[in-house]
Amino acid sequence: MFYRFHFLLAVIACSGVATVGLAQDNSGGDHVIVLTDTETNTRTESLRITSKDFADVLPQNSPAWSVEKTTLHGGKQEGCELVTIDNGVLEIVVVPTRGMSVLRVTKKANSNEPDSTAARFGWDSPVKEVIHPQYINLESRGGLGWLEGFNEWMVRCGLEYAGHPGKDVFTNNVGDKVEMDLTLHGKIGNIPASKVTVTVDREAPHRIRLQGIVNERMFYGPKLELITEISVVPGEPSLRITDTLVNHGADEQEFQLIYHTNFGTPLLEKNARTVVAAEKVEPMNENAAKSIDQYASYQAPTKGFIEEVYLVYPIADASGRTQTMLVNAAGDQAASVAWNTSQLPYLTIWKNTAAEADGYVTGIEPGTGFPFNRNIERHFGRVPKLAPGQSRRFELEYGFHSGAEAVNKMEAEIRTLQTASVVLEEKSPTLPSP
Repeated sequence: MFYRFHFLLAVIACSGVATVGLAQDNSGGDHVIVLTDTETNTRTESLRITSKDFADVLPQNSPAWSVEKTTLHGGKQEGCELVTIDNGVLEIVVVPTRGMSVLRVTKKANSNEPDSTAARFGWDSPVKEVIHPQYINLESRGGLGWLEGFNEWMVRCGLEYAGHPGKDVFTNNVGDKVEMDLTLHGKIGNIPASKVTVTVDREAPHRIRLQGIVNERMFYGPKLELITEISVVPGEPSLRITDTLVNHGADEQEFQLIYHTNFGTPLLEKNARTVVAAEKVEPMNENAAKSIDQYASYQAPTKGFIEEVYLVYPIADASGRTQTMLVNAAGDQAASVAWNTSQLPYLTIWKNTAAEADGYVTGIEPGTGFPFNRNIERHFGRVPKLAPGQSRRFELEYGFHSGAEAVNKMEAEIRTLQTASVVLEEKSPTLPSP
């Protein structure tokens, strides 16, 4: 039987800090720490648990770890909640207030890993605070308001729609086809989670799971629920994202989902490069087409740089698994992401090597489609649908690699997938009129 630890919380009212009492539950059900729950009007202002709370049940040589909940104050970040997971090797900061996005990942130096050094995996956005969604106007600047809060390492784009702003059609409450304005990358990244929980597996390897439920619902509109999970194993330099998307409506529902994962310095630098296994790479527009031969390499911060976006059709193994990685110039630091192409068939590489003050960053973005406006994606058959009550699962495994040996090993795995030369399409796709 599968067991999990059952945590009992006692809230100290005078300080708002939760302390933890530990009890074992053998009922076989999922027992968790509830940080937020709209159904019970539950909200924990702050919390900290550590591996010491489990000294009587964990092996003596278990890596030290902690989970901490904090609430930000001041400016536009007032009320934003953060959950920091430290598994002894990685420190991962998640923002439940912003759709369970991951703000940043920091890898610590590991004495058990050859050539291991500390590294930051994230980027320096001009947006410095963790912006509360109440201050975001998605429709500002022609539908680019999403960028007013954009500073995460990983933010989901979707759910009803993702991609570029522009016009599309929908069926209104009286059954007419009418025009609507789509904003950049949808709404899910600016919707606070309705429920947030922490679970630690009782059985080895004692995976730590941060789970959240984010709803994108409206009357006469989508009724989508995203059940998210960000998990780590103590002592391992990797994290897993496991999401389940559910259509609670009585009708078929279109959806789009892109995992917009972003890297800046020190990983991104002049002569850094991406390593992909692809059957074809296309530029998104004519500007990107000018540099198609250099799509996988990066330049130093460049004032006035105009973004370049490349559309990748990944190669997968027999099970559908593919992966890609970003490597620094020296070849001794890298981040990788693996996923199944039956879940996320496409990959977008976004290059924005602008001046550092303007946001020197690249995006590695597995998705259900590419970031064109939804009406264009629909034309190419890249807007999937969920039947009433249907769900769809998505899983991504991120790895963080230190030392030339570890980086070379990962690159060799990706090169093995590349059974044929990648085809570079010099011209951007021919797009239909909106």
